Amino acid sequence: MNHMMQAIFATSPGGPEVLQPRGIAVPAPAAGEVLIRVAAAGVNRPDLRQRQGGYPPPPGITEVLGLEVAGEIVSCGQGVRRFSHGDKVCALVAGGGYAEYCVAPEEQVLPWPSGLTAIEAAAIPETFFTVWTNLFQIGRLAERDTVLIHGGASGIGTAAIQLARAFGAKVYATAGTDEKCRACRDLGATEAINYKTERFEEEILRLTEGRGVDVILDMICAEYLERNLASLAVAGRLVIIAFLGGGQAEVNIEGMIRKRQSLCGSTLRPQTPQEKGLIAADLQRKVWPLLENGTVKPVIHSVQPLDRACDAHAELEAGGHVGKIVLSVG
Repeated sequence: MNHMMQAIFATSPGGPEVLQPRGIAVPAPAAGEVLIRVAAAGVNRPDLRQRQGGYPPPPGITEVLGLEVAGEIVSCGQGVRRFSHGDKVCALVAGGGYAEYCVAPEEQVLPWPSGLTAIEAAAIPETFFTVWTNLFQIGRLAERDTVLIHGGASGIGTAAIQLARAFGAKVYATAGTDEKCRACRDLGATEAINYKTERFEEEILRLTEGRGVDVILDMICAEYLERNLASLAVAGRLVIIAFLGGGQAEVNIEGMIRKRQSLCGSTLRPQTPQEKGLIAADLQRKVWPLLENGTVKPVIHSVQPLDRACDAHAELEAGGHVGKIVLSVG
């Protein structure tokens, strides 16, 4: 094996143009880790924030960008039991995915789902870990619940719509164009609301005959907070996963208490490998069968080569995508 590899770094905080390939040493797996020859790596909004200087990697984690990969295990650190050389896998990582090789804690590695391409497998970990944690574990979405998924055409949104439908929920979504709304309906949303031409809270109350929805998955936060609470049913759960519309807002606590509503959320990257391992085990039991039988499938918008990660970031920032943008590595 060549002991040098290409990896993508942000040379300084800034726009997509600061992403540059650099030759560095192939990392060695520590105890409990595997080394993956990367075939493809997913591109996610936290990567954009890291490039801009607003989301540094946790202490001890590489500055190489990238939170999810698919590929083949080429070596295992001491104590690894579940995987071995030659296994095809996908993995959630805290950094290092935009590279020809990447290390991952064994707990965060899952088998590459049969029937999927490398590009599709690489589009799963960050997205599906996030959706499963927030929509099902924290949001407690259950069969016959109603759910509103903001950004329904995003990588998160396209996965959330499919999973919610697969587990028996009734799905509403928002998106920014009529074309994206059609894509949401094609994926299983009962209705999709163009948030640029309609007020989603009014539409949700109309569609639910004034009841509201049981769960909302939101990445806007402050800008939508009051409108989200108005869209929630009694005992509804608002789950926030990002702050694209700001992170601070006033909350009508009296109204929330009266309707027994919950406001909650989580972030994935700082969690321990053990915590992420519990999510991975849940996914393998409950979601992997859906991926392998075709009930749920990652939606791929476009593919860029590793050395054009800058183009992938520019495309994601432009916002015209439906589904995931993925880097082809090897």
